[in-house]
Amino acid sequence: MLLLAQGSKAWLRLSLLKTPIFPRTLGSKTLSKRAQHSSGQGSEETGLPQGPKLRTRLLITALFGAGLGGAWLVVRAEKEQRRQQCRTEALRQAAVGQGDFSLLDHHGHTRCKADFRGQWVLMYFGFTHCPDICPDELEKLVQVVQHLEAQPGLHPVQPIFVTVDPARDNVAAMARYVQDFHPRLLGLTGSAEQVAQASRSYRVYYSAGPKDEDQDYIVDHSIAIYLLNPDGLFTDYYGRGRSAEQIADSVRQHMAAFQSVLS
Repeated sequence: MLLLAQGSKAWLRLSLLKTPIFPRTLGSKTLSKRAQHSSGQGSEETGLPQGPKLRTRLLITALFGAGLGGAWLVVRAEKEQRRQQCRTEALRQAAVGQGDFSLLDHHGHTRCKADFRGQWVLMYFGFTHCPDICPDELEKLVQVVQHLEAQPGLHPVQPIFVTVDPARDNVAAMARYVQDFHPRLLGLTGSAEQVAQASRSYRVYYSAGPKDEDQDYIVDHSIAIYLLNPDGLFTDYYGRGRSAEQIADSVRQHMAAFQSVLS
């Protein structure tokens, strides 16, 4: 019994001892590396790049990445420019804005398309009694003009508002209306025949609705902002889904790619 008791105590003491942890491969190489590491030697044998070599490799990698990024940006810009040119050509073939117009501005002066030759023009068709869409679109048009005005070196853009409700939007009504948006916004009106001719030239649809008991009515019409280049040619259009920032970016791209066909 005494031997059994002493044996169990000895086994308990052995079980409490920590088992030493050995590396998976405890060969001469492992021991040699540990010895070198402990003595501060052998950093070259580890295969890790040294400071100058590492910096050189990182610099080469960064330059290579920058070169690839620059090439991608050039290709992207060229692709976007070709896309804009194809779009412009397709729109010109649609014969939008090819005809001339003769309208009165809100100062009472006769205006035709040739008066805006040499200028970039943003044009919107609507009416002064419009409850929401026309004010919103004109405000967006003005924001585009302000974005472009804030960038030095760009040609000024002339904003124009053409009425599709000449029965109510005479010269005085247009003058009162445009002053609430931008000091350079030009209002254009005229007779029913003159407005119809200008609208047909830009493929603008409009139709007056029925009158209510107050003789008020709504005019249903196309909603788009038109861009004319300095040659007076229709270049692009922007629907309600385009933001002021997107339109301004598009106008900048058209300006950069513009080449006059008249000079």
